[in-house]
Amino acid sequence: MKQFPAAQIRNVALIGHQESGKTMLAESLLYTAGAIPRLGRIEDKNTTMDYDSEEVARGISIHSGVAHLESAGHKINLIDTPGYEDFVGDVLLGLDVVEGALVCLRADAGVEVGTDRVWGFLQDRGMPALFVANRMDKEHANYDNCLNLLHEHFGTGVHALQVPIGAGDKFRGVVDLVDMKAYEFERDGKGAAKPIDIPADLKDKATALRKELMESAAESDEKLMEKYLETESLSEDEFRTGLAAGVRSAQIFPVLCASASHNMGAALVLDSIVRLLPGADTGKCVTVDGKEIKNDPSGAPLAYVFKNVSDLHVGDMLCVRVFHGALAPGSDVYNTSRNHAERLGGLFVLEGKNRQDADKLHAGDIGALVKLKSTKVRDTLADKASGTVIKPTELPRPSINSAILPVAKGDDEKMGAGLHRIMDEDPTFEVTPTAETHQTIIAGQGELHLDIIVHRLKERFGVSVTLEKPRIPYRETIRRAAEAQGRHKKQTGGRGQFGDVWLKIEPSARGKHFEFVDGVVGGSVPNKFIPAVEKGVVSTMEMGVIAGYPMVDVKATIYDGSYHTVDSSEQAFKTAGSLAFKAAVEKAGPVLLEPIVVLKVKVPDEYMGDVMGDLSGRRGKIQGTENQGRFALISASVPMAELYKYSTHLRSMTQGRGSHTREFSHYEEVPREIAEKIIAEHKAQVAAEHK
Repeated sequence: MKQFPAAQIRNVALIGHQESGKTMLAESLLYTAGAIPRLGRIEDKNTTMDYDSEEVARGISIHSGVAHLESAGHKINLIDTPGYEDFVGDVLLGLDVVEGALVCLRADAGVEVGTDRVWGFLQDRGMPALFVANRMDKEHANYDNCLNLLHEHFGTGVHALQVPIGAGDKFRGVVDLVDMKAYEFERDGKGAAKPIDIPADLKDKATALRKELMESAAESDEKLMEKYLETESLSEDEFRTGLAAGVRSAQIFPVLCASASHNMGAALVLDSIVRLLPGADTGKCVTVDGKEIKNDPSGAPLAYVFKNVSDLHVGDMLCVRVFHGALAPGSDVYNTSRNHAERLGGLFVLEGKNRQDADKLHAGDIGALVKLKSTKVRDTLADKASGTVIKPTELPRPSINSAILPVAKGDDEKMGAGLHRIMDEDPTFEVTPTAETHQTIIAGQGELHLDIIVHRLKERFGVSVTLEKPRIPYRETIRRAAEAQGRHKKQTGGRGQFGDVWLKIEPSARGKHFEFVDGVVGGSVPNKFIPAVEKGVVSTMEMGVIAGYPMVDVKATIYDGSYHTVDSSEQAFKTAGSLAFKAAVEKAGPVLLEPIVVLKVKVPDEYMGDVMGDLSGRRGKIQGTENQGRFALISASVPMAELYKYSTHLRSMTQGRGSHTREFSHYEEVPREIAEKIIAEHKAQVAAEHK
């Protein structure tokens, strides 16, 4: 495999709103560069990047796809990321290993929810990007509208790099504003563009937009700015130099146009990637403990794992970006994230699901490793002596959860193994067994995310499962102090059972859980039986008294009782302790507690009132709001019981523009009418079980 120095490598992520044509743009770039023999199509279910069975069936990207091509003496590594918010983890992990991005938007829609979202990711990273107004062949395609919306949303750093010739079914070419030449696309689907004269009706528009772009390019360099102020012009070389500097410093964001489905514009997009986006030598660098580690092909290896591809033939392939040194088959590396050694098996470069052997991966390049024992996504591979660990990117916490159970009895173990395998591959997915509610809870980024997990379990692991609403982990406690006797006496013909205790219970501080005090004086209950009484109280607290939920924040004191020299036993006093505790609880004002979470909801300003009203309807308490540009951040404390499938409801209410995070806060008393309903349901369930 041909090796490229880092200066001749471009690592690029394709990002944007769902269905903006990212996968087709990747396909068009690969085909135009000769990396693939034919142009696949979404509708034909044969694109290079979408090869997973669920992606093919649904016609959407679920995972990021990795491929490479060669253009103008450069290697371009493409990472095609999903557009749906449910798979945002792949977007963030992809951005961790690239120098620049192509932001796709629909020319017939402009800036959408996903465009806003990925722009935020770029701004957080200070990352260079090119916009591509895709789908210029579609009815209602409007490049000027796209430009206006981009300026409105993202500022004056956005500039047209091209002017389209025609739109919709009349889209046939572009005017390049740097060299002031027009190009007409061939209709043979091969991606070629032939020079033509600039249409007369576009000359004035192109001249005006070129002047704006040139002025912005001049601002990237002091000498260029001086010349531009004197002459109001730059040479083409100066223009290109200033433009590239402005793009690479994330000050200028050029806008191109294309129709990926007709393979129109790909050659010019490739040219812009090579000319404008930074190379792997000068772009991405890693900061470890405040120190920047530049891309350097010499020295010890340093690589970061950003994706797991499960392959039927070779097993797990871990996609890595090499930042320092080189990786070679058979060499030893050290997983500094988990402190264990690894020996590298085969090395590959990927073309979607296809792979090619690689004899080495140098700094700046992207490839895949196989046969690693314990390395996971977001791990660092490095030299053991260096101890370098690249800090993993912060991924969003799950926003939706559900209980999962196998359809067939006996499949629990197989289901658990499958879920943990999927969790290894997808760090935005979580699995939590809950002993107190006797459910396995899975959590992800949205309903679609969980739906994909269910399908993956069936297809890959042969386990059919169902999802159901998670049980809420309520707690029980008491309001006031109370005393009661627990007396256990039983005669069965032989040795009897006898235990007699008096307990005092009282509320303790929230979060104290449980305190047991031995207050017996005079030996009315022998010391050897006191621990048994405590066990009886603890077991009853775990089972609950009023609704079957664990009891917390109680102080129990044994202060009196009696015993029988023959019939008393640990078991008898354990039973007596349980009886005394139950009797005391009935007098102590027992109540239910429910978990409260702190919700932070980010929505466009125009939806703030509706969202706050909805939260109030969910028994939420608004704690505050703050402005974040065009968005409002609402903080509220809300009962967990009111938040099942909230992410889906929020997206629906805000046309997909709302997002939220949640974090457990504390327990609060359940309102009386709701508590009565929960207690009644528990009693009915117990009665049914004893029929």
